[in-house]
Amino acid sequence: MSQLTRDEVAHLADLARIDLDDAELDHLAPQLNVILEAVASISGVAGDDVPPTSHPIPLTNVFRDDVVVPGLTAEQALSGAPEAEDQRFRVPRILGDEQ
Repeated sequence: MSQLTRDEVAHLADLARIDLDDAELDHLAPQLNVILEAVASISGVAGDDVPPTSHPIPLTNVFRDDVVVPGLTAEQALSGAPEAEDQRFRVPRILGDEQ
């Protein structure tokens, strides 16, 4: 596998809009190469006979069926509200007109 050069790391940092000085570039280039080697070694483990999976064991849906049930009417929902106006909850204003 090819190694990332210092110039390539500088180009990647520029694309990501990260300002790195020379010392940081010299420090990051070998670290990124180690990460890329680790990813390449993992990619080499799975062969064509191993299907890609997101979980090692199959998952089943644990949710209940979606059943439509009657909900509250506007009057029922607003019955416990301290104040209501035009079938809505009335709350004190917390923001001024600057919005």
